[in-house]
Amino acid sequence: MGFHQTSSISFSATKWLGFVTAVWVQAISGNNYTFSNYSDALKSLMNLTQLELNNLSVAKDVGKAFGLLAGLASDRLPTPVILLIGSIEGLIGYGTQWLVVSRRIQPLPYWQMCIFLCLGGNSTTWMNTAVLVTCIRNFRRNRGPVSGILKGYVGLSTAIFTDLCSALFSDEPAKFLVMLAVIPFAVCLAAIVFLRETPPAATVEEEKEESKYFNIFNTVAVIVAVYLMAYGFIPNPSHVFSLAFAVILLVLLASPLAVPVHAFIKSWTLNRFKNQADVERQIQEPLLREERAQDEIQEKPAEESASAVVEQPQAAEEKAAVEVKRRPAIGEDHTIFEAMCTLDFWILFVSFLCGVGTGLAVMNNMGQIGLALGYADVSLFISLTSIWGFFGRIVSGSVSEYYI
Repeated sequence: MGFHQTSSISFSATKWLGFVTAVWVQAISGNNYTFSNYSDALKSLMNLTQLELNNLSVAKDVGKAFGLLAGLASDRLPTPVILLIGSIEGLIGYGTQWLVVSRRIQPLPYWQMCIFLCLGGNSTTWMNTAVLVTCIRNFRRNRGPVSGILKGYVGLSTAIFTDLCSALFSDEPAKFLVMLAVIPFAVCLAAIVFLRETPPAATVEEEKEESKYFNIFNTVAVIVAVYLMAYGFIPNPSHVFSLAFAVILLVLLASPLAVPVHAFIKSWTLNRFKNQADVERQIQEPLLREERAQDEIQEKPAEESASAVVEQPQAAEEKAAVEVKRRPAIGEDHTIFEAMCTLDFWILFVSFLCGVGTGLAVMNNMGQIGLALGYADVSLFISLTSIWGFFGRIVSGSVSEYYI
């Protein structure tokens, strides 16, 4: 009894602690959209034309196309291994770019830079896959809010990186690349420890409690987005003000830790009262009831128990046969081959193929667009694009859950 109650408390706290670390991973895994922050430095150091720079950004985006490997691996490898692969890829890909931009090494040949940008782009697909797959399995009844919050933080991550770099390092491209290499690696190591698959909600009360907690995550995310937007419009902030902004931003990002703490305290308190009630009930109940129940069980005919034993395997075999024949429905787990046999998969595939590239083209060339329009600092435009992308993602998750 005590072990079961302790494990239920730890399951509740572990599930929400894992979701908090998943949010942190997503908040730093949008580094693939930050190319404009350091593209001009690469262009000048490597003496690239605009067409060559565009092809370099394409190599980065091609890395995301190999995200299929992360999807296939998610069915065979545990979450910690997938996170570790993504974090190491990012460390190598962005770390090499930092060595070039900081002039610690000579600029590499063009084709080698394409490979390292491809590695950096592919690293985020492993992080996103590990986080999304695990969290959707942990919160099966709230898939829309989960995907909306996590993908929203991906959109917000560009603004987080951009504004932090602007506040701490005055938009230096080399230091920005250090952040892209080191911070995701450190956060993924923390997620390796805490992000695990746990049993989903089994009761209506647990589902309602999950919805309340998700509202808290949404509220914090909106506050962070508005806070980042407000900072972007402050002209020439002082060094002290910038440091204060960075500290408050980190506190806001850490504030969701209150959810697993509250879940742990609530579960521990409820189980404590339940223990006391069980002890009092055991003391008050007469012992004769157990003896009568045992006598009634012994008086049952042996034929009934034998027939029940025979019927149970037959029912189990029939149920298994039905489950084998039935295809998984929308919302249930699919293998990659089961998904490819559905019309919904190909509708999503074609939609992403035709629509997502337009946004990436703008994000990759935001630096050159801003410079062409006469703006020396384009970080504000990159941050605003990220913030409004966040609002679109988080609203779409809630709306889809309401209608579906």
